[in-house]
Amino acid sequence: MKLTRKLVLSRAKASDLESVKKLNCWGCSLTDISIFSEIPNIEVLTLSANNISSLEHISSCHNLTELYLRRNDIQDLSELSHLRNLSSLKVLWLAENPCCEADPAKYRLTVLRNLPGLHKLDNQVVTEEELALALDEGEEIITPPGPISATSTNGLAEADSENDPLNYSMEETNTIRAQLGMKPLPRDKFPSFSSPREPGATPKKKSHTLEAVLLLLKDLDVEELKIVQSATGNKLRARSRQKEKEKEKEKDLITEL
Repeated sequence: MKLTRKLVLSRAKASDLESVKKLNCWGCSLTDISIFSEIPNIEVLTLSANNISSLEHISSCHNLTELYLRRNDIQDLSELSHLRNLSSLKVLWLAENPCCEADPAKYRLTVLRNLPGLHKLDNQVVTEEELALALDEGEEIITPPGPISATSTNGLAEADSENDPLNYSMEETNTIRAQLGMKPLPRDKFPSFSSPREPGATPKKKSHTLEAVLLLLKDLDVEELKIVQSATGNKLRARSRQKEKEKEKEKDLITEL
């Protein structure tokens, strides 16, 4: 069943789609929700108990703060890539979808790694400890690449530009910004820190990742900076404990010898 303009206006008691702020379509047997590309100001959306399999058309709902999707037909967590730019999203209920069933603990950490701005997931409050753990144990969702045009203005394949340090660093930056629910930087706003590489040179991925992190820090508010600070502290403590364990193992080996 397709969610239509008429049904939306009727349920929201609104005169036009742009004025719709809250919508409850629980148990309507919906499969097609493409109408949401025309409802940019929605803030609270209930779509539980339907047959929805894709979240593509929700990606333009940038004011969305609460999204309820329990008991639908979302097969793969890659659908979360459509929610990563929704910086206002704080509450998500995704339980009882096929994508949640294989490994519930892994599922939760993966969701939080890709949507770290959530305050509540599946009716459970998100803790700072979970966010830190998600950085280590959650899986990063890779957004499927868009279409690549055959050639650029200089006659080279556009895919060749992927090796350019500017493009590479911008990609790193925008991946991290997406994980924090921030909008990607356009090319004209992105400075290049690196000089062009020699043909065949290996990209310095860690260097570019650091540059990307430093770039996005200036756009974070106080609350977001505190989350970053807490996650960083937890990660440093975990690394420190790991090094101590490795030292102990080395001592044990030397003793045995």
